[in-house]
Amino acid sequence: MTSVPDELVDALAAAKTVAVLTGAGASAESGIATFRDPDGLWEQFSPEELANVEAFLDNPTLVQGWYRYRQAAIEEAAPNAGHRALTRLEQLVPRFACITQNVDNLHQEAGTERVIELHGNIIRSYCIDCGESHTLDASVANDDDPDPVRCDECGELIRPDVVWFGERLPPDAIASASSWARDADVFLCVGTSAVVFPAADLPLEALDHGAYVADINPDTSAVSGKAHVHLQAPAGEALPALVEAVAARINSDAA
Repeated sequence: MTSVPDELVDALAAAKTVAVLTGAGASAESGIATFRDPDGLWEQFSPEELANVEAFLDNPTLVQGWYRYRQAAIEEAAPNAGHRALTRLEQLVPRFACITQNVDNLHQEAGTERVIELHGNIIRSYCIDCGESHTLDASVANDDDPDPVRCDECGELIRPDVVWFGERLPPDAIASASSWARDADVFLCVGTSAVVFPAADLPLEALDHGAYVADINPDTSAVSGKAHVHLQAPAGEALPALVEAVAARINSDAA
């Protein structure tokens, strides 16, 4: 079992506002292949070739097929112990936000209520013209239909609701995430390398505003040396141990 430092437990137990930034490492134990881990018919393509507007407009069927493939893999996955621990932490503290770079919807499936999606959500799609919401059918991820999926309302193309290379992150999501970082008493970085901006600015912003910052990552990240503490363990091990200790501390203080 992962050992958690008392000062982090104390900080979380006393916190009024907690913000968490999660990256790919938070979902690794759910068995989801990484963005750069294709197989079979997709191994000939790099993410940069498919995850951009130009590729989509040039060959929408190909890009939709790749996202159906990724969506099907995600729909077979389930939240891991780390996701569930964050949901429990949300229930323990007065104010909580989970800011995620992931597009896999697993925080929501775990029951976390306030999730700020920086890169969108692969489960959702929308029409590029009228904006109508849609859901691509992942069950036909490998069909041979040459025609792209189009909007029922206007007949235009449907794209996944994710941020592609060359696109800006949603301004509202960034503004909300920044506000939570500034207000946080405790800021947790979970499974993120903290090298992709503007998300990488968030823990630094939290530090500048007096937050206690913890890095939870089996590897050393860009924020590890700046954080108050680095828990060098997978999210699925560290978070349950941490949240269990926080719950015990809160109950003890209330007794």
